[in-house]
Amino acid sequence: MADCTLSIEIEEFGPVFIREPDDVIFSLDSDEKKVMMHCEARGNPPPTYSWYINGTGVDAKADYRYSFIDGNFIITNASESSDYGKYQCEAENSYGTVLGREALLQFAYLGAFSGKTRGGVSVREGQGVVLMCTPPPHSPEIIYSWVFNEFPSFVAEDSRRFISQDTGNLYISKVQPSDVGSYICLVKNTVTNARVLSPPTPLTLKTDGVMGEYEPKIEVHFPTSVLAARGVTVRLECFALGNPVPTITWRKINGNIPKKARLRKSQAVLEIPNIQLEDSGTYECKAENPRGGTAFKGHLQVYTLPQWVRMINDTQMDSGEKLQWECKAMGRPRPTYHWLLNGLPLTSQGRVEIVNGELTIHRVQQADSGMYQCVAANKYGAIYSNAELKILASAPVFVYNPIRVIATLGKDVLLECKPRASPKPRIIWRRGDRRIQQSRRIMLLRNNTLRIVNSSRADEGNYVCRAENQLGSAEMTAVLWVKEAMRVELSPSRVEVTVGESVVLSCKATHDTSLDVAFQWLFNQKPINFQQDGGHFEYIQTVRARQSSTVDLMIRSILLKHAGKYGCRAQTSADAVFAEAELLVRGPPGPPGVVIVEEITDATATLSWTRGLDNHSPISTYNLQARSPFSLGWQTVKTDPQPVTGDMESAMAVELNPWVEYEFRVVASNAIGTGDPSAPSRGVRTKEAVPSVAPSNVSGGNGRRHELVISWEPVSEEFQNGEGFGYIVAFRANGTRGWKEKMVTSADSTTYKYRDETFPPLTPFEVKVGVYNNKGDGPFSKVVIIHSAEGEPREAPSDVKAYSISSSEIRVTWKPPNPGPGRPRGYEVSYWKDMEQEESGAKQRTVKNETAMVLTGLEGNSLYLITVKGFNSIGQGPATAAVTANTRKAPPAQPPTNLMWIQEGNNVSLNWDPVKAKDNESDVIGYMVLLKQEGRGHNQVTRTINPSTMLSLPEGGTYIIEVRALSEGGEGAVSSQVRLVTSSGVRAKSNERSVHCTPQGLTWTAMLLVLLVP
Repeated sequence: MADCTLSIEIEEFGPVFIREPDDVIFSLDSDEKKVMMHCEARGNPPPTYSWYINGTGVDAKADYRYSFIDGNFIITNASESSDYGKYQCEAENSYGTVLGREALLQFAYLGAFSGKTRGGVSVREGQGVVLMCTPPPHSPEIIYSWVFNEFPSFVAEDSRRFISQDTGNLYISKVQPSDVGSYICLVKNTVTNARVLSPPTPLTLKTDGVMGEYEPKIEVHFPTSVLAARGVTVRLECFALGNPVPTITWRKINGNIPKKARLRKSQAVLEIPNIQLEDSGTYECKAENPRGGTAFKGHLQVYTLPQWVRMINDTQMDSGEKLQWECKAMGRPRPTYHWLLNGLPLTSQGRVEIVNGELTIHRVQQADSGMYQCVAANKYGAIYSNAELKILASAPVFVYNPIRVIATLGKDVLLECKPRASPKPRIIWRRGDRRIQQSRRIMLLRNNTLRIVNSSRADEGNYVCRAENQLGSAEMTAVLWVKEAMRVELSPSRVEVTVGESVVLSCKATHDTSLDVAFQWLFNQKPINFQQDGGHFEYIQTVRARQSSTVDLMIRSILLKHAGKYGCRAQTSADAVFAEAELLVRGPPGPPGVVIVEEITDATATLSWTRGLDNHSPISTYNLQARSPFSLGWQTVKTDPQPVTGDMESAMAVELNPWVEYEFRVVASNAIGTGDPSAPSRGVRTKEAVPSVAPSNVSGGNGRRHELVISWEPVSEEFQNGEGFGYIVAFRANGTRGWKEKMVTSADSTTYKYRDETFPPLTPFEVKVGVYNNKGDGPFSKVVIIHSAEGEPREAPSDVKAYSISSSEIRVTWKPPNPGPGRPRGYEVSYWKDMEQEESGAKQRTVKNETAMVLTGLEGNSLYLITVKGFNSIGQGPATAAVTANTRKAPPAQPPTNLMWIQEGNNVSLNWDPVKAKDNESDVIGYMVLLKQEGRGHNQVTRTINPSTMLSLPEGGTYIIEVRALSEGGEGAVSSQVRLVTSSGVRAKSNERSVHCTPQGLTWTAMLLVLLVP
């Protein structure tokens, strides 16, 4: 059994940064007391790390606060005095050293204002004033605001008041009496969000007069020279004191202020976002009032950090070669360059030449290997481009040896010789023991490849390539076989099918029996993806004969997109042969070309188009389609000629509607079917014409007295045929000759009302409605008969009567008015109490034409006044004279008490104490006894004039008995419930007392459980 050893060569390389430190702003108020500067690099061997602070190496042993985790540098209990500065990470392994970019460590803090009391400021009314903030020590930037009198009442900035975010001061251009008070400066740290308040500054007004008008004086402005990094937002401040309050304006000298710029704080701030180089220039702010003006100018300069245009890359070279590297960066100011080798400065010396960003090393040596860095810097920053230079030195080695080459008889053969070696080796080819001499058939190419032209069987054999350099030598053997050429036949070579059919293409390759063949199918030069297109394409496996192999391609359910060139590529280790067949697919036509509207009238459109693909079946007809805002999608239109045959490329669409926006498209058909439509034409509007469609459903009626109301369905915009569309309403009284015509100018109108007090109600009229537009008058509708309005009711109901039913109900009856115009469709009953106004009363309407109503929810023993009036859809008629009715006294509030009972068989004898009515209650005229069985919906009601009654229990179960007094005022209060439960062997009980009644001569079959339920 042979040993098998697998050797894997792992590439070694110098350090490459994965992560470099970023600028850090550390809050001194943070709960986390550690600062971490990150650094990570990859390399083989793994790199080690060093750190520099302001260019000095860090010794972790020298300061207990320093520690390292991998490449990360950790500082515990960091402070600004000890740790502020620029940090750099250095990574090193046996292949070299690289130095990382600089990162700035800053500290965020906000001190407290001095507790010293601030002096007051006193000015005249109308004078300008500046209140100083004098912020405490802080880092980095802070935001300023001012509090007026007490927190959180903040000073609102406007054209008169301004808070500078540069100085922190509050500027008031013209003091008013409302400004008098106490002012406190509030500052906020942008990193820590900490806030502190200054001591208050009192502002008072002098009493020796008012300040007169004076010209503006600019108190706060941007510097004369402003530097800004490209991409940031720049804020230029400008504010002036003056009386009247000055107006601030801005301009750019010799140019325009950028369109993206915005004016803030009543124009006191010019803000330019995402500033670019072209925004540089001189800017001027001007302050003006009626007393004069003043201006300030300053120059804005935009700088950019260096950015790479060209970087250096890792390079491997043979010793003795020439190295040329160039790095190039852009920036403003223009960057300068310097070079580092393994973290140390590299200068021009001996074989090394440095000119700006160009590095040249002549005749490189092994000692030149290492990590190189090109540094491009201006005063705003620096960037690093890193690369490793490896100088190679090795004896020749062949990775693959021997190699086997199979060639095709009569074709050229290339035998490659590519050893790994440095410096480059000398190459010698031999066959057997003899060195190969170049000839017309055998030649050595520049890359040391041996080329044999028009190979034959005699060329078979072993060829040896020998490589030598000063470090050693190696040989590689190439074994050459020459085989017969392969032939490929693809059939059928041309085939026509119809959409939906299937076809099989067969590819047969005749080849040397010792070789295996692989096939690949292509469609229009691209390999077929059988997994993605498996629904249509199927690869049918190889059929292997003695000297040939065959594969088939089945194309199922063919679509138009499957038409094209199909290729079969057969490949052996000796050669590859390609054959191609054409598939033509007959199908419905493709979409016609661009549709153009050549001419448009009020009812026709002449269209032209270009022919689309006929897909191998002649086009027989074209179908013209149109779409408008009023159609349901695309609709086929009539044409001239009809039909439009396949040899035509223009036709006229007819019977279109005037003044309608249309789009047109064309669809082609052939013997196979109908194809996809063309793209729509541009929208065109047909010309105007006289309307041809009259309004429909002309009707009318209703309305107020002496009105003729005419209504109709409006004509759709589709049929208005032009601008200025309206209606002509014509009418005449039955039996008259002349028509009255009225114009209705709104196309959306559906109603016209004509009023004439001379014609009586329900007069019949002949009516017709026509149409018109700017082109003329169109047709009228058919004549219909419409009656004028009958009007609202003209007479009041009669014979109104009202009488009390109970203490809360009054029944009202009446008779309808005499028949005639203005018939009521219902009645409204108004009622109110005596001594009250009618307006404060209530109203109720009948559902239909009822002539009676019961008023409910009334107060007892009260006199009510009642009127009745008729109404219809037009309005209300006159009310009747008021009638009166007095509600009865309220029923007794005292319920029946002391209920007692005796049961004999299915009968229960029940009695109670009589109820006596009070003076303000209705007299008792009897009692109502309610008997109901639990679980049943049926109730039994018994009325009696005496305080007793006899009840019959229909069957066993649980019964509830209630008693009420009856009076003219209605039913009185209900008694306590009596609950009877018929159950054998149970004693009778009560909440209040137990009653045992067992008269002589009676036989009890059950005991009764009696519960008095209050």
